[in-house]
Amino acid sequence: MSTVDWKNYTPVLLPDIKDLHKIDVYTKNGGYKALKSVLTDKKKWEGPKAVVEEVKKANIRGRGGAGFNAGLKWSFMPPADGGPRYLACNGDESEPGTFKDRKIFEYNPHVFIEGALIAAYAMEITTIYVYIRGEYKTYIDMMEKAISDAYDKGYIGKNILGSKFSVDFYVHSGAGAYICGEETSMLESLEGKRGYPRVKPPFPAQKGLWGRPTTINNIETLSHVTGVINNGAEWFSSIGAPTHPGPVLYGISGHVNNPGVYELPSGVPVLDLIEVAGGMRNGKKLKAVIPGGSSTPVLRADQLDGITMDSDSLRTVGSMLGTAGMVVMDEDTDMVDVLWRIAHFYHHESCGQCTPCREGTGWLEKILLKIKNGDGEVRDLDLLLDLTTQMEGRTICALADAAAWPVRFTINRFRDEFEARCIKKAHAVA
Repeated sequence: MSTVDWKNYTPVLLPDIKDLHKIDVYTKNGGYKALKSVLTDKKKWEGPKAVVEEVKKANIRGRGGAGFNAGLKWSFMPPADGGPRYLACNGDESEPGTFKDRKIFEYNPHVFIEGALIAAYAMEITTIYVYIRGEYKTYIDMMEKAISDAYDKGYIGKNILGSKFSVDFYVHSGAGAYICGEETSMLESLEGKRGYPRVKPPFPAQKGLWGRPTTINNIETLSHVTGVINNGAEWFSSIGAPTHPGPVLYGISGHVNNPGVYELPSGVPVLDLIEVAGGMRNGKKLKAVIPGGSSTPVLRADQLDGITMDSDSLRTVGSMLGTAGMVVMDEDTDMVDVLWRIAHFYHHESCGQCTPCREGTGWLEKILLKIKNGDGEVRDLDLLLDLTTQMEGRTICALADAAAWPVRFTINRFRDEFEARCIKKAHAVA
């Protein structure tokens, strides 16, 4: 059972401070103190590498889904050679069930901006891009205002705070393509090209934007950097689950009374989070939870006892934390309909570059629609499972995997529902 003390937790990314999105309010509450520290306190920070090591020690695991140590990722950047170097901040947030980064854009954009600036200093980066999907027009406007204010105050630009560090910061709007949430596809889009994922290697740290060294981080990931610099790596790693530490923005949606974004430590029990969100709507029983966005394997209610929202715990029951975008489903949920809607999404969003994904996502949707409409046969379920094995791990990026996992695990964990829909048709024919 979880030993995380989440009930006494005080939010740091989304604190209850009025008008925190305004730069003057942010600075009055300690904002940009961390940036000033790394740039001016040479006794504490002996150059960029010391910042990288502190972030690595904190073990900020990427909040965009991959869960990779951010500081370790930063260390992959090659030594500066006098040419341009880039930080690409991924705010595309197109994974269904995920809506956490928008809260940072809206309520506390400067904690992200400050974290990104610190990251740029640590990796000797010359230009920062924040990539936000086009449907987030309101949040794009908010970010542009926040960045403009930071320029006016001297936190972005030339010789920041009297130091030798200079960096530019731009907002780039996407066009609503899920594939551009994949890091190399996002780089293609930033360069003005069609959002096709790149073959790796070379990796972005060696050859990224316009062929230059580039690091890609999620918005929430960079937002945590500010707290680590202010409070230290040990402070961060002491919060939540030991192997996946720190605060997490849980996006809880579905059949709960109070859907929304809740900031709590990692490692909170899944069932407790449902109660945090007001409990099950209309007093219904819990049937299933998708824990980390639509691509993460669904879990039945009877799998959730003692399971906490961190990578290690979720792995024991065959799922993952992903973006911590929990979708809660009650006893009346039609799992056939849920799976068809997910498959429809991935078919629509496949970029079409790889045959297993382009063709496979289409066949998954077609067969599931056949079952949904009552025309399916039991053998279609095994055909679907076979298709997932032909798709997974056979494409340039992980979209095919993201489409295959929901199909495989939803059928395996709720097979009786799918068979019942097929059997009903078989009996009618007989």
